Amino acid sequence: MIDKSFVNVLLLGLSFMLIFTAFQTMGNIEKTILSSITSEDPTFTGNAYYSLAIIYVVFSIFNWAAPSVISVIGPKFSMVLGGCAYLLFIVSFIIPKTWLLYLVSTIIGIGAAMIWTGQGNYLTLNSTKRHISRNSGVFWAMLQLSMFIGNLFVYFAFKGKDKIDKSTRTVVIWTLSAVAVCGVFVLLILPRATKESEDDDEDAVEEVPEGPIAAFFGAVRLFMTKDMQLLSITFLYTGLELGFFSGVYSSCIGFTQAFENRKELVGISGLFIGVGEVLGGALFGILGSKTTKWGRDPIVGGAFIIHAVSYFLIFLNLPNSSPFNDTNESAYMTSNAILAIFCSFLLGFGDSCYNTQIYSLLGSVYADKSAPAFAIFKFTQSVGAAVCFFYADSLVLYGQLAILLVFGTLGTISFIWVEWTAKKQNTLKRSEDEKGSAANLT
Repeated sequence: MIDKSFVNVLLLGLSFMLIFTAFQTMGNIEKTILSSITSEDPTFTGNAYYSLAIIYVVFSIFNWAAPSVISVIGPKFSMVLGGCAYLLFIVSFIIPKTWLLYLVSTIIGIGAAMIWTGQGNYLTLNSTKRHISRNSGVFWAMLQLSMFIGNLFVYFAFKGKDKIDKSTRTVVIWTLSAVAVCGVFVLLILPRATKESEDDDEDAVEEVPEGPIAAFFGAVRLFMTKDMQLLSITFLYTGLELGFFSGVYSSCIGFTQAFENRKELVGISGLFIGVGEVLGGALFGILGSKTTKWGRDPIVGGAFIIHAVSYFLIFLNLPNSSPFNDTNESAYMTSNAILAIFCSFLLGFGDSCYNTQIYSLLGSVYADKSAPAFAIFKFTQSVGAAVCFFYADSLVLYGQLAILLVFGTLGTISFIWVEWTAKKQNTLKRSEDEKGSAANLT
């Protein structure tokens, strides 16, 4: 028998892999692309960091409306609308206009709320508590293949170039647009969500459909609970580090003149971020059932250590002014390209650990209200990313690393606290069930 629910998860992962091969690659090189456009056309004043900040501000606001939209049109068509917004954003770079850049940044923010809340809902509807960790890990690994594929393409497209000319930009933009179209098509053919019949027991989770108004107020009530507010600190940190590795760190490498072929290194950095993401997702997908038994807290604790090490190495290796423009400023050590790329891998692997465990926790603890839970996750995460991009254009590298370290510490502690609380509740529930079964037998 074919596990139809797992096939649905694979199709979901494929669609996101294609769409985000296009978008994450564009986000990774946006600063480099726009700097080249400005050098050719001084009237163009678009700022990549501000563009990304707008995306995540709008994303955060519209996350509150996403559960209501899903309650009306369902997760599939919510994701299709979101995918079309991502496609529009990428195509818009063919016409470099400052006003257009910020307009499509607003549109993609709305689309992002639709696609990500729909994704969390669809993934949960195709999962049982027994398999949510496996499905989350497999989805995450497939999604993050986008970083590997897209940045490998960028490496060869930018190879040997110090400035990214118009013809190169055109080839990159149209190629990424075609990939995004394929991703939207896969979303269109997604089957209806279903759970494997052999698991339709006490492990199976069902979400009761709500109307749009009830869905909105349900999300607000959930956000006000103690555990969700603690988790929001973790979500905020994942947004801050997402902004850093997806839009700032690779730009820092590309602006560091101590590196030879520094523009090529932008693509290699993104590629190794993707390698770390895929490895983490595959690891926790394959070992999903075992890691659930160990608990999610040691994985998140390990992710924090990995990120802390990467921040320290970046502090030593890159100039303080590298987030802004080309710089020949010295770092604390002689800037080393291999070490910079190794930090890219650490950033990706640590991010994968955080996100797979968040998906796993939300899909099990909040299985009966997954749409508002994932909306809150993406709301808080996108706020963090927006904040990161707003200060990225004015705050030196060392200041950015200090913020990441502080919030990483707080976010890790918060996640572990909620995980321990969930364990205690599960243990208490099992104990009560066992007592009830014993009483029935007597």
